[in-house]
Formats: sequence, C-alpha cells, structure tokens
Amino acid sequence: MFLLQRGSESVPHSNPVRTICSQNCANPLNVVSSRVLAYAIEILLSDDDSISEDRWPAHCGSSARLEDASILERAFMMRLGSSVLITGLLASVSGGSPWGDGDLAVLIADGMVHGAVDSATPAVRQFLGIPYAQPPISNLRFAPPQQAQPFGDLNATALPPSCMQYIGGLPNVIINDVLEFNLGGSNASDPLRISEDCLTLSIWAPREPKERDLPVLIFFYGGAFVAGGVDVPYQIPAQWIQRTQSLIVVSFNHRDNIFGFPNAAGLPLEEQNVGLLDQRMAIEWVRDNIASFGGDPKRIGAWGMRSGAVGLAYYSYTYLDDPILNSLIMDSGNEFIDILTKNPGHTNFTFIASQFGCGNLGPAAELSCMRQVNASAMEDFMRTYNDKLKTPIITFSPILDNHTVFANYTALAETGKIARLPVLIGSNAQDGVLFVPYDPNGVDMALADLTTMFFFFCPTYQSAKVRVAAKTGPVYRYLYAGNFSNISPRPWIGAWHGAEMPLVFGTHPLYRGNSTEFEYVTSYAMQDAWFAFVATAGEKPSIEGWDAWDEVDGGRVAEFGNGVAARLIDTTGMEKECGTLSSPFR
Repeated sequence: MFLLQRGSESVPHSNPVRTICSQNCANPLNVVSSRVLAYAIEILLSDDDSISEDRWPAHCGSSARLEDASILERAFMMRLGSSVLITGLLASVSGGSPWGDGDLAVLIADGMVHGAVDSATPAVRQFLGIPYAQPPISNLRFAPPQQAQPFGDLNATALPPSCMQYIGGLPNVIINDVLEFNLGGSNASDPLRISEDCLTLSIWAPREPKERDLPVLIFFYGGAFVAGGVDVPYQIPAQWIQRTQSLIVVSFNHRDNIFGFPNAAGLPLEEQNVGLLDQRMAIEWVRDNIASFGGDPKRIGAWGMRSGAVGLAYYSYTYLDDPILNSLIMDSGNEFIDILTKNPGHTNFTFIASQFGCGNLGPAAELSCMRQVNASAMEDFMRTYNDKLKTPIITFSPILDNHTVFANYTALAETGKIARLPVLIGSNAQDGVLFVPYDPNGVDMALADLTTMFFFFCPTYQSAKVRVAAKTGPVYRYLYAGNFSNISPRPWIGAWHGAEMPLVFGTHPLYRGNSTEFEYVTSYAMQDAWFAFVATAGEKPSIEGWDAWDEVDGGRVAEFGNGVAARLIDTTGMEKECGTLSSPFR
C-alpha cells in the first residue's frame, strides 16, 4: 500500500494519483492500492482501447466512474509507453519525485509537467511555459493555432519567452519611469526574452488550498496588441496566491503585431486575427486540464487589462453559445475602444514584405515568402520605422472580420448576440496620462483628462449599459483612483493606465520601496473583490452594498484607493459628460 501524505483537512491535491479516491470514491481514503498503480502502468503500455470498470479497485465501489482528473483516464489518454512517465507515476504515489516535491509533478494528457516553488513565495506552485498550441513557425506562421502535441516530460520551472515584439524608444511613463510593465522589467528589447515558439501558458496554484476545486482566473495581458506576455514583473500573481491560497491564476502568451494580426491578402478573412484565436485555444486548454492542478473547470473566469480587456470583450460576442468562462473582468478596455487596423487593401503587410525580398508577388506567393523571413528582422525593421515616426503609419492589430471582431456591438447586444456572463468592468481615474506627449515635469493634464473620458471612462460606461440592457448577468463597475509613489513615482502620474495591476497582483511592494499600510489595505480590498467575483460568478460581491446594476442608467460604482481602500460612489456627473463628447461608441 502507498501512504498518502495528507494533512488534517480533506483538500485536493494536484497529484493525480492522490486525487483518485477524493474524486471518484464515496468515502475518501488515505491510501491508494497498488492495483491502481499497476493498472495505470498497464494502460500506459497497452494498446487496449477501453477502460474496464470491473478493473477499478474494489475499495472505490462498483459505482465509481472515471473523472477527467483521474490517473487512470490520464494514463489511458497518454499511453506513451515512456519509462520516464512511469517513473514519475511511481514517484507520485510514493510521495516523492525525481524532480523534487511530489505536488510539483502533475500528469495531464500531453505529459508530465514538473513545476517549481520560489523561495519568496513558498506556498505557491508554479508551472511555467506549458505549451497549449504548436509552435507557430514555418507554415504555421500567420496561421490559426493548432493543438499542442504530447511533450512527454516537461520542465516547467522557468518563465518562458514571450511572443515576437519590440520595445519602442519613444519616451513615456513605461519606458522612462515604471519599467515593470515591460518584459523582464527592461526598457530595451531583449532577444533572449522573445521567440516565435511562444504559445505557452503558466499556472500559479496554492500548495495549501482553502477548498476543493479552486476558482480559476485566466489573465489576458495588455499591450495594444503589439506587445506583452507572461514575463512581466508587475503581473506575476505569486504574491496574491501566497497571501490567499484561494485561487489559481493562469497567464498565457499569444501572438501580437504582424504575427498575430497580419492582415495579409493571401489569408482568408476569418484567419486574419490569429492572435484572438490563440486566446480561445488557451481557454480551451485550461478547461480541459486545470482540474489536474486543483482548479474547478466550472469556475473559470477571465480578466483582461488594456488590449487584453478589449480582446476579452470581443470574445464575449464571438463565443456567445460556448464561452467556457463563468465571468469576465475588464480593466480599462472593452469593445467600444477602437484600436483596430483599418487597411482593407492589405498594404501594410505588402509594405513589410517589400522590405524583405517578398515584393511584387501575388497573395499566395507573398504569404509563402513572408513565412520564411527572419522574425527578428521584421520586428527590428518595424521598431526603427515607428521610432522614426515615418509615414505611412504601419499598424498590425485586429481587423473587422465579422468572425472575431464585429462592426456594431450595441446592435449585437440588443439582439441577444452576446454571451450571458457576469461582468466586472472599470477604468482608472488618470488612464489618459500614458497617451499624451510625455514630459517628466508634467503632461498636459487637460488633454490627459479628455483622453481618460473619451477613450476609457465613457466606453466603459457604454459597455456596462449595453450589457445591462441585454441582461447578460450581474454587471458591476469600479473606478481605481489610487496614487501610490512606488507605482506612480512622479506626482502628476496618478492612477494611470495599468496602475491597478500591481495592487491586484500583489506586486506593489517589490519595486521602488515598500508600500504604505494604506496601499496594502487597498491591495487586499481589490484582490478580495476580484476573487469573490470569479468565485461566485458575481453573486456575492466582497463589498457590502455594492450591488449589480439593474438599470441602464444607474448603479453604484466601487472606487478603490481614494482616501479609503474601497467605497461606493455615484458617477452620474461624469456619465453626463459622456453625452457631450463626439462619440464613436456603437
């Protein structure tokens, strides 16, 4: 018999063998028989195409059924005949692992994933860089994502490279003052941190979970659809999970810029926004595999910021019949923020092609040629071209395809063509500061305030209204107004675009000095609000009196960080200003 190293509480364990009885037996036991192990290994080595119920160990009862996370079904799905996998299976049952602690080896359909623990957050398991799709290289460059192939044994102990991108040289807050929103915390492009082989996701899970089947939050990073990734210091959730032990956070890379949104004449219209298709495949992977890491596939929420929130908003119209998710959180981004590329003649792609010997070709030949061009060379060219402010302006972001991006979102919502999902949506009090000409001594605040209203607050209000009118589920609004010196090091920066991220992730005290007590309290209030929303699908908010909107033109808004950690305010006055702006919102 193999003893299970269980604590006094009955809690889920990431190790598949150890979860067999808790998931499949009427009475969880503290032992797993050798028959389970023997049968699992037999499946791995067998060509048998069935799993016989009568072979299920007797102590589980004749009515037991195989669940997605059981070791026997996983073994049947893999059947790779790998001695390494069998070694890992043996180690799993015995409580040890050739890689380290037993709870850091997780068996999924594609293979054995070996994670790690950072000494700074010892109660957090990290599984970094798990492929959710095949590398989008060669003939898969510019193509829709393809499901990942089995990897057998995966060392998932280091942050993976992000997708191809560059860091521009034009001055702004992120380049000059707060580098922790850049890959690796740098203000210069680092070729070692990027790769075309980048379609991976990373998982952070507690080692001492507070309940079975934890809620899961999938993070969609921002970056205007041209940059971003998992490897962003301010957006690592380990601190949050270390504190709460109550949820699992997943972050993933997807293709951006020309690699994610090529708008090439040689591609079908429905295959132009492959970066958005990457997002769907990542969500499907989480649905299919997160139970093995202790997550609840029925409580998967998605949280996007900046362009990540825009992509998430698009998602709610594309997959309305099968969203997989139980809730949406959208920070300073939604479907009414227009950052689309409008280039129906495909001249942007053709212009880049002409710089690399792929000019004067037909659509199919041009596409084939561009699939052979060095990826770094393309990014270097675009960085130099854009930093010099050359014309014509060359952009690569989502295009209108009526498949993943649509023309009139208000009309779609009015006709019910939107997913029935609870939404937590908001923006920041000084979102616009990042998008006006930079001056270290202070920016044009009048222009910044106008940018905040026109491009962030009012679109957020509009998105909330159409969802309330469409009765998509509970709709909650927030406004972040904190101004903390270790996140906003210049006094005029304020609650700028993205400034709430370090509060929710818990990374605020890690850079430019420790945080104040008030900053910690505000951080906890936001973490608890985000968690409660996903855990209960918006049914039980963490702030007393913070009710979901049930009328199109009214509702209380939760404000964070303005004198108190959280309070409820009335934003009617600000909303009235939206009517005075010449608005493209639809």
